[in-house]
Amino acid sequence: MQAHSAPTPLVAENEVHMHWNNEWHDGPGGWGWIVMVVMMLAFWGGVIWIIANMTRHGGLDRGGLHAGAGPVGPSVPQAVTGPEDILHERFARGEIDVEEYDHRLDAMRAKRRDS
Repeated sequence: MQAHSAPTPLVAENEVHMHWNNEWHDGPGGWGWIVMVVMMLAFWGGVIWIIANMTRHGGLDRGGLHAGAGPVGPSVPQAVTGPEDILHERFARGEIDVEEYDHRLDAMRAKRRDS
């Protein structure tokens, strides 16, 4: 009868310990930290830049994710074609009251009928 010997390990002891001392176990090292810091600053700088531009230029509706939905702010003024349009604009802006608006509108229409 033979005496059994201890099983041999599949990997030598010195090979296992060799992997514990690599450069990534203790951190990425000097250049690795510099690269990580620069990348994080670039990422967060880009996020802040996007948010700042979206708020400065009217948000998502002006050239953002919902482009084509129309402007957010005051509408673009239409071309004025006649005196009634000017009167409507002045009334809409609050420059004249209802009585003056009605009086001037009646005067314009009466003048047009007489001509």
